[in-house]
Amino acid sequence: MGGTVAVTTSTSNSNSMFPTTTSFILFISYMALFINQGILVTASQDSKKQYSYNTVTAVLLTEFIKLVISVIMYSQQDSFLAYIVEIRRNWKAFLYYFPTAFLYCLYNNLSYTNLANFDPTTYFLLLQLRVGVTGVVFQILFKQRLSSHQWFSLVLLMIGCMIKEINLNTFTSNAPWRFELSTGIILILLQVCCSSSAGVYNEYLLKRQTQIPLLFQNSCLYVDSVICNILFLTFQGNISTGLDLNALRTILFTPIYLFVVLNNAAIGIVTSFFLSHLNSILKTFASALELLFTAVLCYLIFGIPIYINTIISIFVVSFAIWLYSKQPVDNRKAFQVEEVQEEEREKFIREV
Repeated sequence: MGGTVAVTTSTSNSNSMFPTTTSFILFISYMALFINQGILVTASQDSKKQYSYNTVTAVLLTEFIKLVISVIMYSQQDSFLAYIVEIRRNWKAFLYYFPTAFLYCLYNNLSYTNLANFDPTTYFLLLQLRVGVTGVVFQILFKQRLSSHQWFSLVLLMIGCMIKEINLNTFTSNAPWRFELSTGIILILLQVCCSSSAGVYNEYLLKRQTQIPLLFQNSCLYVDSVICNILFLTFQGNISTGLDLNALRTILFTPIYLFVVLNNAAIGIVTSFFLSHLNSILKTFASALELLFTAVLCYLIFGIPIYINTIISIFVVSFAIWLYSKQPVDNRKAFQVEEVQEEEREKFIREV
């Protein structure tokens, strides 16, 4: 009897996290693409951990590719004429997505800088500091309080990440423990804030703009992202070099650089569907799971050593993920909301 109850509870938790097969596929795809991105960006660096291509141009090209893919997917699902009609009907959506686009612009550009400062395993570990920010913003926007069990798993996840930056060599000396707050850490913290705020707000827009199709919302975000990246280039004073044909040609005709851009574009597309079917909290745990695979792959590919604090950190993060899986945020509610949204959208179109 007890075994039956345990199996039933486990199945219920699994269904809460992944209400459909599609949601589970999105979860796996999101992890695989992000793991691949860290490795590709590291592989695209030279021996001095510098980039031989314009990274802002790479981000701008990524956003343009995502925009084109979204428009094509929308046109195949409906028609290009319907897309034009959607622009006229919901042009305000472009304004709503500007804050998200600005935050993602900073996040994407900082990712290149931070991957030059840290190896991929350390980079992904430090990014898990976003769990606290994500939890707070999620509660504010969705008015859905996280339980003490969920908060404990989130805090444990954050502690696991901080362990990665503790110098355990101090055990063998009389020196006090210290957590080094370098410029690299500050940039990581900035990227963490951008990631958490943009991710939750993006989820909020996707699930609250009931009458607007997902693919159209994606295109709004990508149009705004292209504009933000052009403004970023202008602010840097690199507008001429960033939009230079030679810079574009370097990326397009160098396989490793092109793979970085295409993989990043795929991440953007998958993330939007992820947030539509699941939620930002589960997205945070998906990112943490990347650590296990990234550490092993970077050791095998780049020979980056795995230190004892990395192993402890990965263990703590993994335990936090397991703990969260016992009482996850119920994604079935979000899935039911999507069905209601689709009905409301059809009603809206009939009325128009």
